[in-house]
Amino acid sequence: MTDNLYMPYLMRIDKVTYEAPGVKTFMLKFINEEDQNKFTFKAGQFGEYSVYGVGESTFCIASSPTRKGYIECTFRQTGKVTNALAGCEEGSIIGFRGPYGNIFPLEEWKGKSLLFIAGGIALPPMRCVIWNALDLRDNFKDITIIYGARTVKDLVYKHELQEWERRKDVKLITTVDPGGETPDWKGEIGFVPAIVEKIAPSSKETIAIVCGPPVMIKYTFPVLARLGFSDENIYTTLENRMKCGFGKCGRCNVGKVYVCKDGPVFTLSQLKELPDEY
Repeated sequence: MTDNLYMPYLMRIDKVTYEAPGVKTFMLKFINEEDQNKFTFKAGQFGEYSVYGVGESTFCIASSPTRKGYIECTFRQTGKVTNALAGCEEGSIIGFRGPYGNIFPLEEWKGKSLLFIAGGIALPPMRCVIWNALDLRDNFKDITIIYGARTVKDLVYKHELQEWERRKDVKLITTVDPGGETPDWKGEIGFVPAIVEKIAPSSKETIAIVCGPPVMIKYTFPVLARLGFSDENIYTTLENRMKCGFGKCGRCNVGKVYVCKDGPVFTLSQLKELPDEY
């Protein structure tokens, strides 16, 4: 993080990847080599990405801390800032503030199995911790990824999904909503919670990490409970609730919790302590 909380790093867009309609991934490299050498982050943390004269937007760091020399972010065009970001090209300079927030505790998960459950554009926050775990593969038992989207074209990281599918040390299940399949689709057809129940992954010594649209999360948590997962072993991230990044604006306040300072990573047991209106 820079010495001035409000001063962003200058980042050059080294590569732009088209992921899905309205969704892009930027590979970002630091303009200042000293900034690059000092910068560190951990899986689960987020940043503020800015276009000068337009504003800034909050989303996770989508690359793994095990991959040095760059960071990546993935975003969907949904408003003024993300539309401006989408208009940037390779070689463009943008701002980045961060890292902020807490982390996915991979150190605590050593020796356990990991179950990743994601829906749609919510795979980017998971991608960071997935690659972190895969790059440290000997630290974990089984790794299972269940990922779904509305349609085949809405699946992000298609090239990486193919790579994970080829790996013998990962179990990948992909699904699309009914009607979202194509004639050559070979994955599952159904909503993510139903597919989780169908696959019925073991809860024994397993950590579940869930991220997706609120309705997906709402119906996935009870499925995990029926499968035997305890609230303490279910994690999610609330990065979509944040604005300034360090608790000054109050936009992320939920009861006594500031998501940007106390989160964005929470266990289900922690979420259940938040006010009912959440």
